[in-house]
Amino acid sequence: MQEEKKAFGLWSAIFLGIGSMVGAGIFIVIGQAGSMAGNIVWLSFVFGAIIALLSGYSLAKLAITYQSRGGIVEYLVQGFGENVFSGSMGVMFYFSQLIAVAAVSKSFGTYAATFMSESTPFMVNFFAVGIITLFTLINLIGASLVAKSENIIVFIKLGVLILFAVAALFTIQPEFLSLKEMPPISGMVFAIGITFFAYQGFSVITNTVEDMPNPQVTMLKAMVYAIIIVALLYILTSVAVLGNLPLEKIIETKDYALAEAAKPLFGEWGFKIMSVTALLATASAINATLYAVTEIGYTMAKDGNLPKVYEYHIFNSYEGLIVSTLLITPLIIFFNISQITTVAAVVMLLVQGTTHIAHLRLIKKTGAKLWVVLFAIVAMFGVAGLTLYSTYKSMPEILSYLLATFIIAFVLELLLRFIGKRTIQKQSL
Repeated sequence: MQEEKKAFGLWSAIFLGIGSMVGAGIFIVIGQAGSMAGNIVWLSFVFGAIIALLSGYSLAKLAITYQSRGGIVEYLVQGFGENVFSGSMGVMFYFSQLIAVAAVSKSFGTYAATFMSESTPFMVNFFAVGIITLFTLINLIGASLVAKSENIIVFIKLGVLILFAVAALFTIQPEFLSLKEMPPISGMVFAIGITFFAYQGFSVITNTVEDMPNPQVTMLKAMVYAIIIVALLYILTSVAVLGNLPLEKIIETKDYALAEAAKPLFGEWGFKIMSVTALLATASAINATLYAVTEIGYTMAKDGNLPKVYEYHIFNSYEGLIVSTLLITPLIIFFNISQITTVAAVVMLLVQGTTHIAHLRLIKKTGAKLWVVLFAIVAMFGVAGLTLYSTYKSMPEILSYLLATFIIAFVLELLLRFIGKRTIQKQSL
C-alpha cells in the first residue's frame, strides 16, 4: 500500500509560520513598539528574535519527542502530569490563542477603517468582527482554496513589505535615526515584550508535526528558518519606518504606522497599497491561527480539558470553532489594540515559560541542550515582568485582566474535572 503523503514539508511549515507571524506582528506592533523605543526599535526586534529562537528550539525538541497536534498543551501534560495545574495552563494557552486572534482581527479592522471617510471605533469593530466571522464560516465549510492560497498570500505580503523596506531605505531622513534623537535605552528594553508578540505565531509550526515527513529533521529547521526570515524582515522594515517618519507621527498613527510610513515614498497610493497588504496579511494570519485554535480546541476536548462540545463535527470542522469565535468577539468589541496586544504578549510569555520549565523535567528524553532551555525560561519570565512594569502606569488595568484570565482558566479546569468528569490526558506515549 502506498504511504500517504504528508501535508507539511519543510517549506510548507515555514510558510505557515511566516504567515502567522507576519500578519500578527509587524502591522500591529511596529507603531506601538516604535512609540516606546523610538529610532532604536530595531534592537527590540533583534532581542525579540533571539528570545523566539530560544523558545522555538525548546518547542521544536518537544514536538519531535511528543508528536501531537496538541502542541504546547501536550508538552505541559507530559512535563507536569495529568493534574489541575497542567490542565489550567493548557486552558491558559488556549485563551492566549483566542486573544492573539482578537488582536489580529482588531488590526484588520483598524486598517480596513482607514478606507472609510471617517475611521470610528464602531467601524473598526465592525470590520474586525466581520473578518473573524467570515473565516469561521470558511473553516467550518472546509474550503480548501483558503489553505492552498496561504503560500500565495505569504509571497504577496512578503513581496510588498520587502519592496517597501528596500525602497524606503533610499528616502531615509538621517536625522530621524540620529543618536541624538535616541530615546532612553529603557524604552527599547520595555518594547521587547511587544516585539516578541510579533513573533508569537512560530508555535503554530509544532501543531503540524503529525502531518510532517521526517519531523526529526524538518521541525527544527522549519522553526529556525521561519523565525530568522521574519526577523530580517522586521528589522529592515522597522529601520525603514523610523527613518521616514518623525517619532511624534509614529505615536499619532501607531495603530497603522506602517501604512503611514509608505506615504513619503509612494504618496497616498502607497498608504492604500500598504493598507491592503495589511488586510491581506492579517486575514491570512487569522486563517493560520484559527487552524491552530481548532486543533487545540479539538485536542483538549478529546483529552478532557474542554467541554465535549468542542469535539462535535459541523460540516468539515468542529463546533468548538463556533464557541471560540463567540469568545473572541467580546475581546474585539470591548478592548483596544494596545490592551489586547499586551495581555496576549504577557500570557503567551508566561505560558511558554511554564512550558520550558516542563521541558526541564523531560530534557533527558528530548535530548535538548540544557543551557538553551534555561535561557528560554529566564527570557520568557524576565520579558513578561518588564512588559508589565512598563505598561502598568499607562494601563494599570492590565494586571486585573491577567489575574481574571488565570482565575477563569483555573475555575474552568476545576469545573470540568470535578463536575464534567473530564480530565486531561497524554496523547503521545
